[in-house]
Amino acid sequence: MEVRLDGKRALVTGANSGIGAAISREFGAAGARVAVNYLAHPKAARDLCREIEAAGGEALPLQADISDPAAVGHLFAEVDQAWGGLDVLVNNAGIDGPRERAWEARLEDWRGVFEVNLFGAFYCAQEALRRMVPGGAGTVINLTSVHEIIPWSGYSAYTASKAGLSMLTRTLAQEAAPYGVRVLALAPGAIESPINRAVREDRHALEDLLEKIPEGALGDPVDIARMAVMLASDLSRYVTGTTVYVDGGMTLFPSFTQGG
Repeated sequence: MEVRLDGKRALVTGANSGIGAAISREFGAAGARVAVNYLAHPKAARDLCREIEAAGGEALPLQADISDPAAVGHLFAEVDQAWGGLDVLVNNAGIDGPRERAWEARLEDWRGVFEVNLFGAFYCAQEALRRMVPGGAGTVINLTSVHEIIPWSGYSAYTASKAGLSMLTRTLAQEAAPYGVRVLALAPGAIESPINRAVREDRHALEDLLEKIPEGALGDPVDIARMAVMLASDLSRYVTGTTVYVDGGMTLFPSFTQGG
């Protein structure tokens, strides 16, 4: 069965690389118009839009710092001006921050992770819902992480922000469901993306990581992108307020395979 998003207008944040770029490509291939949001590296965003258009899709590069509510308001106004509204928001933009034990963390580092991962996602979701709720339709997909439930030493800001985004997802879903709007979380595991390049380039670190994945391999950004297409489509019309894990089994805690 082919999953289509024909006629849908989608905004993907942090979309000019990694998982965001993969989602943008798959949305475009499925027939959606895609607004490719980026913070830096405008050439990468423009190149991605040209790639989507060369494949028969429609894409629009839009620069905005999603941690700035004024910039987010302007971003959504640009989408309104171009397409007259929005059907799908994918809150993909996120950072992990420096590795710091909690008692040694600099507050500016901790706060910076939250400003992007949680506050930025909220600013975008708020703008999207202000458009979707009156229209009685729409889908918000928040990219969380397996670390919304798995602790990760050295990254307390990242894990706490992703756990917070998970509960935000459920609360927004509860609020928006009576108006025909769905809100979901999509949680990647270990994916071959720029955010974990350092681990992939360290043989010992990579071997240790693979032991934490029952399938024994890293995921591809397209694995996340295809699930995002499914969740954004009408085939998932009765799915809301939950997290879908795409992690090769990482949340199964493989160290317990032989018992406790």
